[in-house]
Amino acid sequence: MKIISIILLPFSLIYSFIMQIRNFLFDKQIFKSAKVPVKVISVGNLHVGGTGKTPTVIYLVEYFKKFGFKPAVLSRGYKRKSKGYVLVSDGFCLNKDIDKVGDEIYLTSKETNCAAAVCEKRVIGAKNLIKDVSPDIIILDDGFQHRWLHRDTDIVLLDVNYFFKSDIKQNLVLPSGYLRESFSGIKRADIVIINHKFKKVNRQILQEKIKENKYLKNKLILNAFYRVDNIIDLKFDKTYTIEEFEGQKALAVTGIANPESFFDILEKNKLAITDKLQFSDHKNYTREEVEMIRNKFYSTNSTCVITTQKDFVKLCKFQEELDDIDFFYIKIKLQLEDAEKLNKILI
Repeated sequence: MKIISIILLPFSLIYSFIMQIRNFLFDKQIFKSAKVPVKVISVGNLHVGGTGKTPTVIYLVEYFKKFGFKPAVLSRGYKRKSKGYVLVSDGFCLNKDIDKVGDEIYLTSKETNCAAAVCEKRVIGAKNLIKDVSPDIIILDDGFQHRWLHRDTDIVLLDVNYFFKSDIKQNLVLPSGYLRESFSGIKRADIVIINHKFKKVNRQILQEKIKENKYLKNKLILNAFYRVDNIIDLKFDKTYTIEEFEGQKALAVTGIANPESFFDILEKNKLAITDKLQFSDHKNYTREEVEMIRNKFYSTNSTCVITTQKDFVKLCKFQEELDDIDFFYIKIKLQLEDAEKLNKILI
């Protein structure tokens, strides 16, 4: 355990205590959650960082559409440069100002053509979204700790690495650890999705570890995986398979939390990674940083640059600056084992 984490431990204990009191007040209905006249499905997590909320929200939008529902997505719009309620899309017209709405909700709405909005106060956001687009289901993106809005189903994502890492910070709350609240909070979840991403683990050991965790007893637990859908050209919107990139000398660029799975899939598919440029999560790229990418591309003798879909939506506005570089992004899809088990709870 790093010294800084030890120094911050008293603050974690205080924060954990506050969260437990807050949850107690909601559980006893002293703090009351507001209901809205449509079904609300929350997708959230316990750990900070990339557990796969955006691919899961996209999966759920497509899932509900298959059953004839009209879903809409509500998010706070993390790191957006605006305040209050903003309609991202009515399902037909998409707000092109990504800085105003946030990268995740922009990507979700663009990918699924669903109605979406952002608002820090989810109750206000839900009411306005219902007034604007009349959905019959609201999917609350990153809503597990936001309890002021009543939800009919809580879905919580866990990274499979949680069960195989011995890092004590996995079980400590912020700021010394990675938890947003005590792990016991998962008792509120109706569905737990363990996201394997591209990782292969011993399933028998995983099942044993799940059984050992008292907070996961009697939960519907599903396993999710990523698959590469395709690779897309930034300039021409042309689609390729990842197999076509075998041997390519690629500069990998990311501005996401936990980019290891992104690098893993490049290496597993035999791309020759010349270098890795890792920016902070939800990175809003500047011209100076785009110039840094250009310089790194030429200095490493790379043949192409590959990034994530989330980074792509923010880099595409620099197409003119990147016109002389072969620039691609990987599009992934989430696959859910035993997805039919969702029907009993969600439909």
